[in-house]
Amino acid sequence: MRSPVASTPSLPVVHRGGASPLSPPADKLEKSPEPPANPARRLASGEAVEVWPGRPFPLGAAYDGAGTNFSLFSEAATRVELCLFDERHRETRVALPEMTANCWHGYLPHVRPGQRYGFRVHGPWAPEQGARCDANKLLLDPYAKAFDGEVRWDDSLFTYKLQGEGRNRRNSAPFVPKAVVVNPYFDWGNDRPLFRSMNETVIYEVHVKGFSARNPGIPPDLRGTYAGLSHPDSIDYLERLGVSAVELMPIHQFIHDGHLQSRGLRNYWGYNTLGFFAPHNEYASLRGGGEQVHEFKSMVKTLHEAGIEVILDVVYNHTCEGNHLGPTLSWKGIDNASYYRPVPEAPQYYMDYTGTGNTLNMRHPHVMQLIMDSLRYWVTEMHVDGFRFDLASVLARELHAVDRLSTFFHLIQQDPIISQVKLIAEPWDVGEGGYQVGNFPPLWSEWNGQYRDRVRDFWRGQDQTLPQIADGFTGSSNLYGSNGRRPYSSINFVTAHDGFTLRDLVSYNDKHNEANGEDNRDGESHNRSWNCGAEGSTDDTEVLRLRAQQQRNMLFTVMLSQGVPMLLYGDELGRTQGGNNNAYCQDNELTWIDWENLDLELLAFTRRLIEMRNTHHVFRRRRWFQGSNIRGTQLTDIGWFRPDGEEMADPDWHTGFAKSLGVFLNGKGIPSPDARGYRLRDDDFFVVFNAHFESMLFTLPASCGKGAFRKEIDTQMPAPAALSIETGAPFEVAARSAQLWRRPNPEMRRW
Repeated sequence: MRSPVASTPSLPVVHRGGASPLSPPADKLEKSPEPPANPARRLASGEAVEVWPGRPFPLGAAYDGAGTNFSLFSEAATRVELCLFDERHRETRVALPEMTANCWHGYLPHVRPGQRYGFRVHGPWAPEQGARCDANKLLLDPYAKAFDGEVRWDDSLFTYKLQGEGRNRRNSAPFVPKAVVVNPYFDWGNDRPLFRSMNETVIYEVHVKGFSARNPGIPPDLRGTYAGLSHPDSIDYLERLGVSAVELMPIHQFIHDGHLQSRGLRNYWGYNTLGFFAPHNEYASLRGGGEQVHEFKSMVKTLHEAGIEVILDVVYNHTCEGNHLGPTLSWKGIDNASYYRPVPEAPQYYMDYTGTGNTLNMRHPHVMQLIMDSLRYWVTEMHVDGFRFDLASVLARELHAVDRLSTFFHLIQQDPIISQVKLIAEPWDVGEGGYQVGNFPPLWSEWNGQYRDRVRDFWRGQDQTLPQIADGFTGSSNLYGSNGRRPYSSINFVTAHDGFTLRDLVSYNDKHNEANGEDNRDGESHNRSWNCGAEGSTDDTEVLRLRAQQQRNMLFTVMLSQGVPMLLYGDELGRTQGGNNNAYCQDNELTWIDWENLDLELLAFTRRLIEMRNTHHVFRRRRWFQGSNIRGTQLTDIGWFRPDGEEMADPDWHTGFAKSLGVFLNGKGIPSPDARGYRLRDDDFFVVFNAHFESMLFTLPASCGKGAFRKEIDTQMPAPAALSIETGAPFEVAARSAQLWRRPNPEMRRW
């Protein structure tokens, strides 16, 4: 049957860190050897292969101490072969003897952990009908717990010929990684879930490799690995910073896009999943026979001992196989029509809500089972504490529209394991109606993209931003104030992996992505950034002073807002990517933390902010402010004030040019008790925001009650001098700066 594509297509521009559907041009590819005519039917030892019927579940390879059960779902298959590989890469093919409920299975006694394997699926190859089975392609187990090796781009990975017409029958086995049977045993000791409340969480979004790759305090062989992230030097840093959770950028096994490798680049972010159960092998200091599983578990255990939770950034919306022109590595050859969303009127093509070429078929029960099994595995076997779901709106698409009551959310809600961990949505995708900020169910928290935009606009001096910054500071009740949701539904951030770093946000008006090789066409063009008067590097001391202050302003806002703050790794150190706001392909010093050139003043300031948040309950309330009087006093739980000390009236909120605001936080106005049932008491705080380009004279409102307030934080300076004033007294707030004032409460509960 003729392939639908007869020649090598041109490569598309990548706009996010997803999969490219194609390999490099054919003249760049390494040619594969012909497959062996008669593959051996014996193991390397010469022992005949013994196969028992086995069980259909669990899917994947399950070692029980005596042998291994293999099971693979494929409704399209007519026959499935298990392929075993020895140390010399010799292949032994064994037909799985049983098929139960569309799961092909067999038990092989004496197959031990470390065994490399894959599958060959026999069945229809009719792309125009959505069928893509091809036994010439070695297929990787969707349930594999570990992989050995990586994809080496070769034309044998494709079912069509890159040059000329016809079907490509070349054997792909030499050019794909192999799944590895793993030993599930690990001594977890006393490790237990930390179950830290969401409102008490401070998230550190971090790349496993980029965090420690350049750290001279870590042994060279451990840098950039799971062991590097859990090294005592790393743990000490995270503890002193004060974060309570690390959100790891994708660590599910992924591949590097062929078109990137042909230009000397790599998929750094990892949004290109090959295995939903396997920790990425390149992040392990030992990676040959499944050791990465043990190393990942050791990392989680060590982080838990330090009181730090582990959240995974997971990509269940698409895979690394790309569009109809992409390689056949796993799901495409196992059961294409079940795993993916074909275009109904043209099944050879895929629905693409992700911008990466394909979309997993969330309507199919086995796809839902794959995702739920993966999530449960990472919680029960790997002890992670939660998940951040990439392009989560895709998971809610029953047909084409996004449905917040979709099957996926129902399954999560009723699952006794997954419903108990932290669930964070990236609440958008690239399809129509995909922007769903504020619309996820009560169990979920969300990356609050509106909060990010509001904070950026306010501090760069945009008009008409006072209502927006006030709403964001108090938890974004306009988004989450109904349907049983709480302030901690909002994950507050101003920077994340996708976009500028904090330092670049205040140093560049425009993106500078030339190093990505796409003529600066990739990445977001509207960044709401401001370079403070000079583009990029400068020696202008006034510009540098203002940039440092603007970084402190945004950190101040994020860390003291209601909700859950998220800090991008290295922002507290002044990490720069040279203006690159789409560094998905930059696996090099551009994206790694430079531990020998740190902004120590900014680090100390950030630590101070996080300590303030962790110490004071008033910044991490579980319930909304009500603006109501506290019994026995004339004070409300929150109050909003003009610079002259008078309470804000409706016209004040709608004065477009106004960029200055004061807010009183009453430490006696916290309605919810602590974990032991005691009523919470905290200090009183007065927070001042001044995004105006000139300094402003503020008055500490007399209506805040009697007693002196002490200045704790002033973003104009890294460490302000001690200053106390009484209510009713004036004080100056520098241009484009913020201040925090505190009045001690002797009744404060300080644990």
